[in-house]
Amino acid sequence: MQTTAPTTFRKEARQRAEEALARCVTLAGHSESTTGLTRTYLTKPMKAVHRDVGDWMREAGMDVRIDAVGNIIGHYPAARPDAQTVMIGSHLDTVHNAGMYDGIVGVILGIAAVKLLKGMRLPFAVDVVGFSEEEGVRFSAPFIGSTAIAGIFDDALLARTDSQGRTLAQAIEDFGLNAKDISKCAYAPKSLLAYLEPHIEQGPVLEAANESLGVVSAIAGQTRMIVNFIGEAGHAGTVPMRSRRDALPAACELALYVERYGRCGTDLFATVGQLNVEPNVSNVIPNHVRLSMDIRHPDDETRTTAVTQILMHANSIAERRRVEFRIDSRSDRSAVAMDDALSDVLKAALRAEDLPASPLVSGAGHDAMIMARIVPTAMLFLRCKGGISHHPDESVTVDDVADAIRATTTFLKTIQPPTKG
Repeated sequence: MQTTAPTTFRKEARQRAEEALARCVTLAGHSESTTGLTRTYLTKPMKAVHRDVGDWMREAGMDVRIDAVGNIIGHYPAARPDAQTVMIGSHLDTVHNAGMYDGIVGVILGIAAVKLLKGMRLPFAVDVVGFSEEEGVRFSAPFIGSTAIAGIFDDALLARTDSQGRTLAQAIEDFGLNAKDISKCAYAPKSLLAYLEPHIEQGPVLEAANESLGVVSAIAGQTRMIVNFIGEAGHAGTVPMRSRRDALPAACELALYVERYGRCGTDLFATVGQLNVEPNVSNVIPNHVRLSMDIRHPDDETRTTAVTQILMHANSIAERRRVEFRIDSRSDRSAVAMDDALSDVLKAALRAEDLPASPLVSGAGHDAMIMARIVPTAMLFLRCKGGISHHPDESVTVDDVADAIRATTTFLKTIQPPTKG
């Protein structure tokens, strides 16, 4: 139940929203590039981000620390020192030439919600976390920050190198941290009561429904593959058309089938995102085409069926066109359902604020996928203009951010820890 008069609460949330958007602009100025926003794991701009975010956390009444993998954590104490913790978080790193809200807005919303508590002590602590690495750009390894907090960090990643030949372990040391302390990043079992991740939708569903917010029911499972069609090169002007073993038409045929198959299923996403042609010469028949496939669905069985059908069709194309079909690599990530009980608490908070609470599926991966392994997890989606994300045109409105701040603050005031028997 709200403890602040509705009109006053809405006005204060609006003020915090204006402040939040200004802070997102400030953080967008901390970039590795002068022509766009690029901020990858443990680079110099992340130091500046930690400085600003840390200042804002302290202003909201939180103690601030940075753990051994570079997560910044603001701790707002509970009424009792032995209480559990509710975590609100998202990531502070970006893709190349990014927008200024993906990930970042969730951290800033968490700070704004704590600030709106105005020193009110809850029956649990609140930790606002800016995860250091979610996108996986610098070391081709996503979720470094959240896997460390969840206690499932893969130590083998420490030997992985970036484009400059620096290992992950060296990057941690260069940032002034100690890789030997990574095990200390993990939260103690049962110390966490809940995890909430506010995030822009990165899709057009909310905008199409004319709704500012939505509650995520599940994060889609994902299969990624690199596949090859291998044929025979030849002169473009001398090899008869019927005699050719051209790898490119085979790859194009598969790409069109992937798109067609994806359009047939609800909540199914099927994408060919990369196409590499060899020898890539205008007057030579392509002998080798390498392409990526990305298949996603919130139901793992449906996704697996889709992958099986697509691969069967790929083999059929290869046989008919007399080329070889080969899979170079494949990775499968299971779908993750959000916690029903916690999502119901979030929906109740939204309804208490007269806000929409429609369920929707996330096709993108999030730190919530990792946190759901150790703690009840919910996600709040925020409308973004045109569904555009991972792009400089990424955009949100102050009204929608104000709605998200109201929802998050009321969520904190609504959630109750279990009674001790």
